[in-house]
Amino acid sequence: MLKQLLSNHEIILASGSPRRQKFFEDLGIPVTIDVRSVDEVYPDHLKDEEVTDYLSKLKAEVFLDDLSANQILITSDTIVSHNGTAMGKPKDHNDAVRMITTLSGEEHQVITSVCFTTSESQQVVNYTTKVTFHELSNEEIEYYVTNYKPFDKAGGYAIQEWIGLIGIKKIEGSYFNVVGLPTDLVYRTLKTMVTG
Repeated sequence: MLKQLLSNHEIILASGSPRRQKFFEDLGIPVTIDVRSVDEVYPDHLKDEEVTDYLSKLKAEVFLDDLSANQILITSDTIVSHNGTAMGKPKDHNDAVRMITTLSGEEHQVITSVCFTTSESQQVVNYTTKVTFHELSNEEIEYYVTNYKPFDKAGGYAIQEWIGLIGIKKIEGSYFNVVGLPTDLVYRTLKTMVTG
């Protein structure tokens, strides 16, 4: 389907995330992985999707001089936002415990922006999923962080792991966005790009 439409294009995925790579495999979209180092710093005044929009575009900047006419670069960024405060990836065990403790019994937003860059144009789309946790005990939080070490996860947790199985009370929006990518939005955006 989309694979045929993209047959004249090379999709470059600038992500080291195995979850994001697996999503493209499951969508049937072949990708070339190219991860380049970027200092992920954003202006303090930015909030929610402004942060992820900015960072997803920032991650594309290091590729701009290298893109050829048939290539589509995909960069993305995800944050967890709680009461207007952005949570990135935890620095260590204690930071992960602090993050999950903050989210316990509360609603938060998982916001992902995806930037599509070609040699001629760039567009950014974003998606927000609302997630509500049950009240979690200190023992449950410690067990999760100790055994799953979610230090590469925004907000200090992965919904597809144990904490998601026992801790999620309600979810509004795309589950896959919380895992790491709003797959339906990516699919439809790519389809529009190649069909006009």
